[in-house]
Amino acid sequence: MTRPHPWEALYPPGLDWGAPIPTMTLPAMLDQAVARHGPRPCITYGDYTLTFQDLQTRADRMARGLHALGVRPGDPVALLLPNCPAHPIAFFAVLRLGARVVHLTPLDPARAVARKLADSGARLLVTANTPGVLPQAVANRPALDGLIVADLSEWDQGPHALPLPQGARPLATLDGPDVPWPVLAPSDVALLQYTGGTTGQPRAALLTHANLTATVAIYDAWNNGHGRTFRPHDRLLCVLPLFHIYALTAVLLRGIANGVEIVLHPRFQLDAVMHAIEHGRCTHMNGVPTMWIAMLALPDFVSRDLSSLRVVSSGGAALPHEVGERFHALTGLRLGGGWGMTETAPAGTNILPGAIQAPGEIGVPLPGIEMDVVALDDPHRTLAAGETGEVRIRGPNVMPGYYNHPTETAAAFVDGWFLTGDIGRMEPDGRFVLVDRKKDMIISGGFNVYPRAIEDAIHEHPDVLEAAVIGVPDPYRGQAAKAFIAQRPGTEPFTLEALHAFLRDRLGRHELPAALELRDSLPHTPVGKLAKRDLVDAAALANPPRSPISDPKNGVTPWT
Repeated sequence: MTRPHPWEALYPPGLDWGAPIPTMTLPAMLDQAVARHGPRPCITYGDYTLTFQDLQTRADRMARGLHALGVRPGDPVALLLPNCPAHPIAFFAVLRLGARVVHLTPLDPARAVARKLADSGARLLVTANTPGVLPQAVANRPALDGLIVADLSEWDQGPHALPLPQGARPLATLDGPDVPWPVLAPSDVALLQYTGGTTGQPRAALLTHANLTATVAIYDAWNNGHGRTFRPHDRLLCVLPLFHIYALTAVLLRGIANGVEIVLHPRFQLDAVMHAIEHGRCTHMNGVPTMWIAMLALPDFVSRDLSSLRVVSSGGAALPHEVGERFHALTGLRLGGGWGMTETAPAGTNILPGAIQAPGEIGVPLPGIEMDVVALDDPHRTLAAGETGEVRIRGPNVMPGYYNHPTETAAAFVDGWFLTGDIGRMEPDGRFVLVDRKKDMIISGGFNVYPRAIEDAIHEHPDVLEAAVIGVPDPYRGQAAKAFIAQRPGTEPFTLEALHAFLRDRLGRHELPAALELRDSLPHTPVGKLAKRDLVDAAALANPPRSPISDPKNGVTPWT
């Protein structure tokens, strides 16, 4: 029996939830793009440009070299690369051979790189000669059979490039004799994408060619159904890291599949981003909340020329409601975005274009994706609309499991659905609202307290630039909320009591933070998410300040 999809009634004319979601292998996707757009710019990096044909030629040459080194179908090949042309070249080279890409994070310390190399079984590492990645690669060289190094000075972006290590193979010269390419299937694993880096030990999600190309097709079906089809001369700004699933699919793979020029930056640098928009006339930009917050903090933001931008999207982490509304008020552009996970490659939901996003709302499921909510104590029991529980998902983009973690894989899937670990509800009309992550939920005095709700309320304060909330031990309630806040420059520091006064008509007493710590800035992961694990670790080393509302001597219970 087909499950009802109430969200389909919210889809505008021309957008069909049941639209075909074609899948293929990623090398086939590149071949199609080359056949259609061969001489057009594909990757622009500073003054350097790779056409679609150039990308295919360079990737195939590297693939021949990898084959000569012994790489065969199913073998893991690790990439430890910053944003540069070497990434898409190496990515498609590995996949051409039917091997598996293992994405490593450039800002991981050498020890974390070692753990992922050992977990994935990768013995061949592709990196670049920059101070940000080469030391980590060289430190792990004893565990490797081969090290391939891209010289970034080839692309005029390497003024601080390091000498290539002795014995390393330069990527630019890697080649080999012609070989027949293996026949691939969409169901083959293409990528080991590590997830969970902000809490605990990371695991690798197994993503197939079908998962990744399905996500591209899902994003296309959604955007084309809203009349946001790419145009021939669009320029897609990429400041997100390509080793992250969001940039990989929503920017690189979707841009290639649609024949769009990708303006690739090494990292997010505010001045460079504004120049790319104002003078480079970029038309599309995908970012994470911290990027939009940084743009809005520019003193002259209202006078900057953003007229070239047609589509802006926020992802990777929850966008504070006030940030999205302020961006819209100042630019007229809605920060379209939604929700997704590494395990969903990362398609999931999206906000309907033009819709006013309510706090916590993540929108509606994208075409081809089903979602519902199940009881926290019984994932087999589906809840009715309006009830809060764990969100689950299924679709052609959802991974088959975690690499080398059969127990975690079995626990993550119930009745063919993937359990997301997110707590939320489905509204009667089919829109989904997230309350928080199941693992981040604070149980305070017997009540469930959700850090995200507190963060959203704190973000309404005009002096707050960024906020994060974690649970800390409390002698009275078991756990209590602690807020970490970075204020806007030039504003007066405020006290916990002042914060309570501001939040009192926005939150329940049981939700008021029991402690406050002001910081110049908050820690972030390499992809711009708030690094709450760093805050949790720091809080564990100190005794959190006591609050009157958590002290039984005051005779005050937090829920009265």
